[in-house]
Amino acid sequence: MKGKGHIIKAVEPGSIGEEVGIEPGDSLLMVNKEEPEDIFDYQYMIQEEYLEVLIEKNTEHYGTKEEPEQWILEIEKEEWEDLGIEFENGLMDEYRSCHNKCIFCFIDQMPKGMRETLYFKDDDSRLSFLQGNYITLTNMSDKDLDKIIKYHLSPINISFQTMNPELRCKMLHNRFAGEALKKVNRLYEAGITLNGQIVLCKGVNDGEELEYSIKELTKYLPNLESVSVVPVGLSKYREGLYPLEPFTKEDALNVLDTIHKWQEKVYKEYGMHFIHASDEWYILAGKEMPPASWYDGYLQLENGVGMIRLMMDEFYQSIEDYQSAIANKKESRLPEHIEKTVSVATGRLAYPYIKEIAGKLMELFPEVTIQVYEIINDFFGERITVSGLLTGQDIKKQLTGKNLGERLWLPQNVLRAGERVFLDDLTIEELETALQVPIDIVKSSGYEFLKLLLKE
Repeated sequence: MKGKGHIIKAVEPGSIGEEVGIEPGDSLLMVNKEEPEDIFDYQYMIQEEYLEVLIEKNTEHYGTKEEPEQWILEIEKEEWEDLGIEFENGLMDEYRSCHNKCIFCFIDQMPKGMRETLYFKDDDSRLSFLQGNYITLTNMSDKDLDKIIKYHLSPINISFQTMNPELRCKMLHNRFAGEALKKVNRLYEAGITLNGQIVLCKGVNDGEELEYSIKELTKYLPNLESVSVVPVGLSKYREGLYPLEPFTKEDALNVLDTIHKWQEKVYKEYGMHFIHASDEWYILAGKEMPPASWYDGYLQLENGVGMIRLMMDEFYQSIEDYQSAIANKKESRLPEHIEKTVSVATGRLAYPYIKEIAGKLMELFPEVTIQVYEIINDFFGERITVSGLLTGQDIKKQLTGKNLGERLWLPQNVLRAGERVFLDDLTIEELETALQVPIDIVKSSGYEFLKLLLKE
């Protein structure tokens, strides 16, 4: 066999891979005479106690351009023992893009000129398991379905939008979108755990259509553990796209009435709330967030379901823990290393809650001043209120000239995952230079506010 195979990025020190001579830059070609298509095939194949692994060596190791050597490595190990190798492509396969033209797609509402990766629409069932992505099922082949069932990959997250097949074809702009819903039956029958989401569009899949969809989705209980209902995000870049309108307070109240009715019904039978409204609905309706017990363990946090409740509960727990510790030590003085003036910037959605947190911290520490700034999303349009879609340029423009004190706090979700870069490629360091203030990142936890203030 001759080919590139799967390039190995790293080998864990002390691992089986290192012991048998596998090095970064080598390529995995076959395991037990079979070629793994992706990471799931690989993980399944290496569970055997005896392995015959075909590796193609990277000739750069030896400073030669000769034909690369291929090694057959015979490995004996414990059944579930890993080889300790990491691949350049974590999926070990090309990512599969989405071919739908959904009326609510946010990627279609982005301006031109941003980095290329932001325009990639994924609809890969494997990423649903690995990263929690939501898939439409329209790009899932029977082979993909068989693999999920064979390896029992759970949970799989599905973008339902509606259970009306005809309407689903319209919303996804795909004539197979309605038929694709039948794949849920196979997943359900195979015992695969599922989560779902409905992106609600005013006058399209709300009202009676939402009622119908929730009713149909309850048929997949308890395998379908949760379904979130989120309002469509509308940027200012919608020229030529399907005409969608923003929801009003009255709309939000109606959506909550429907969801709460079904929560009560399902809870009586299954002991779970199942259908969940994202935080935006409660804020738009002027309603208080539900208690933590309503969120069934926060299964839909990534969809903005319960993020505010969790953050506030964690924050107040941190205050309670701190006060208990102070009482036990019989100390009440302010720590010497605390900063006296701090600023926080966040999006419109979380602003009132961050103000509450700042107020409580100033009440606890009267010597401290915390100024909270609400950042309006000029880049995408003011209808986009979540902090996760704020850009560095909006933060920079709206905070320039403001009294930011000794330090500026920003929420972690304004940055690209694992990096110190904003959505528009401005870096934290560039923003610090522009605003002339050090920046701390508040991690996704209500405990972090007090920790940052006390420098713990």
